[in-house]
Amino acid sequence: MMQKVQVVVIGGGIVGASVLFCLARKGWTDSVLLERRNLTSGSTWHAAGNVTFFGHYTAITDLYIKSIETYQTASEESGQEIGFHKTGSLRLANNREELAAYEALTPLYDRLDADYRVILPKEIETIHPLLVTDGLFGAAYTPGDGHVDPTSSTNALAKAAKLRGAEIRTQTPAKTIRRTSSGWMIETEDTTYLAKHVVIATSFWAREMLEPIGLNIPVYPIQHHEIISGPVAELQSLDFEVPAVRDPYAPSNTRQEGDGFLCGVYESDPKFWATDGIPPDFKEELLVPELERLEEHLLRVIERIPAFGEAGIKKVNNGPMAYSPDGLPLLGPVKDMPGLWLATGFNIGIGTGGGSARFLAEWMNKGRPPYDLSIVYPSRYGNNITKDDALARIHATYAKGYVTPQPPV
Repeated sequence: MMQKVQVVVIGGGIVGASVLFCLARKGWTDSVLLERRNLTSGSTWHAAGNVTFFGHYTAITDLYIKSIETYQTASEESGQEIGFHKTGSLRLANNREELAAYEALTPLYDRLDADYRVILPKEIETIHPLLVTDGLFGAAYTPGDGHVDPTSSTNALAKAAKLRGAEIRTQTPAKTIRRTSSGWMIETEDTTYLAKHVVIATSFWAREMLEPIGLNIPVYPIQHHEIISGPVAELQSLDFEVPAVRDPYAPSNTRQEGDGFLCGVYESDPKFWATDGIPPDFKEELLVPELERLEEHLLRVIERIPAFGEAGIKKVNNGPMAYSPDGLPLLGPVKDMPGLWLATGFNIGIGTGGGSARFLAEWMNKGRPPYDLSIVYPSRYGNNITKDDALARIHATYAKGYVTPQPPV
């Protein structure tokens, strides 16, 4: 069966669902999302769900802010809760240079009308009494962010998109993608779609999905660990949820998860997974944990939050995560292939997915980006980056963790 549509979105994680929703809000309701398994099956289902106003690169801070807004809008339209915990977050300054960098960001947040403050150790102790402030110079504090439930958020986006007329098909892999004189042909088991536009939002599957049409997408899966602690009595005694902590010293992010902590670790010697191709039967699976690689970082986390160490480890998740050589997504049109768009390479898919989809939808709708954001355009890589070069750069980028941010741009 042949079906003509305006756009096909491939990939049913938080990014693909966000793209479908944001396009539907622009009136692009003659659309279909194809997902090979179930919504969230890629890396969304095991994500921590952190959303923040503080980005590694100041140029994409607006994407972080718009992500929270996008999920909340989808929740309002669909009636589906997204599990938003407004805890705020702290980005610690371990030296004067980091503190100065955070202070330099204040005008940016003023322009974006976002609540942002640089606070001193005494105030940190008030809002996060379990955090040891010895040696700290302060922190960047964004009280309006926190974390969402990834599955609930994806379902809210999907439901809101369907309410506007978009179609979602799960258990429907895209078998082939090819360009024709009439548009893009996407073949599934039972239907061939002819679309003017196609958006590839397939995370670490994007590279091998697009190789048959001659594209070299430098996105590979890397292993990422999350540690969930046992119960913490001090948290149970508080009448509020403590803010998330992002620490360049570890480097890591640690937030409250129920009556314990959840810590995402960015070790200095990360390992890749399935760089020669994703196993065809791979589904909602985790990888074997390798705690010994995390020891140095976890000890530093415990220095800052001793209760985390005292609580012990309840669970360890090690899941594959998409990474590009510079750690930023590939977002925008593919050069010389009109109608083909990328929304892939997200290692912070929950944090930036909603805002990125909003940016892309405006670009697709108007034929030009709403503002210049060249640091995420797919064209920055060309088509000739080698696998070895891509892997070496990804390794170095991941190992940097939470480096001191750049000056405002």
